[in-house]
Amino acid sequence: MPGCRPPGPAGGKIQNLLEPEQWMSWCTNGHLMCAGCFIHLLADARLKEEQATCPNCRCEISKSLCCRNLAVEKAVSELPSECGFCMQQFPRSLLERHQKEECQDRVTQCKYKRIGCPWQGPYHELTVHEAECTHPTKTGNELMEILDEMDQTRKKEMQLYNSIFSLLSFEKIGYTEVQFRPYRTDDFITRLYYETPRLTVLNQTWVLKARVNDSERNPNLSCKRTLSFQLILKSKINSPMECSFLLLEGPYDDVKIHPVIYHFVFSNENNETDYMALPIVDSVECNKLLAAKNINLRLFIFQIQK
Repeated sequence: MPGCRPPGPAGGKIQNLLEPEQWMSWCTNGHLMCAGCFIHLLADARLKEEQATCPNCRCEISKSLCCRNLAVEKAVSELPSECGFCMQQFPRSLLERHQKEECQDRVTQCKYKRIGCPWQGPYHELTVHEAECTHPTKTGNELMEILDEMDQTRKKEMQLYNSIFSLLSFEKIGYTEVQFRPYRTDDFITRLYYETPRLTVLNQTWVLKARVNDSERNPNLSCKRTLSFQLILKSKINSPMECSFLLLEGPYDDVKIHPVIYHFVFSNENNETDYMALPIVDSVECNKLLAAKNINLRLFIFQIQK
């Protein structure tokens, strides 16, 4: 089904059926679904405003009605699966260790990558490459150029964290748990959107809204799914309020979010931000959010003082 995660290096059917960290669930009539398909079914039902059903018997399914089948998970873990590097067959329970530590064809990097060597290749060629690698013999000036480039890349990676540390030094900081609840528009063809109850941060009242695929007509027909959100100031203020804000994972969800800091100057005339992408990793993580009863995240707001 479309909800299955992409296959690993081997690309075989069994590999696509169950990744090591995934589980198998079954409906009340005993039909099996992998984690990816199960989440995809729940997400599709949310988008179409329908009750999710088992694709085999059409009985209702939900996180409370379905449970894991440990016996099947155990059986699947013992099925042979092909290593994507050497193409040999291994029990699934041993495949991860083989690919990470034992396979002679696994992709590895030169030990001199710390000084700029870009080589990647099969493990069995590593010794020959390192014996011939030219990076240890480069001059000091050549190494300085390489290290400068690596420093620039590292600086960009650290910029976000430095910005967050800087925001944490602000005098006025507020955060709260937010719960996006699903609603439908009043259009002839209704569209799913999310909205939080009113919340108080920095002595002001706020609301968050979110939409799927920028409110396209039939997001359930798209394999690529995204969420975007906007922050709305509901309070009346005496003067413009400049803020930085970000959304992070909540304490009750396992969704992966890459933090992004947004900036906006709120006023009584301009109290809504544009819709901004919720920085989730991919469509699989988006389906996890759509499949949940509510979306639980954590909002941080930093007021910038003049």
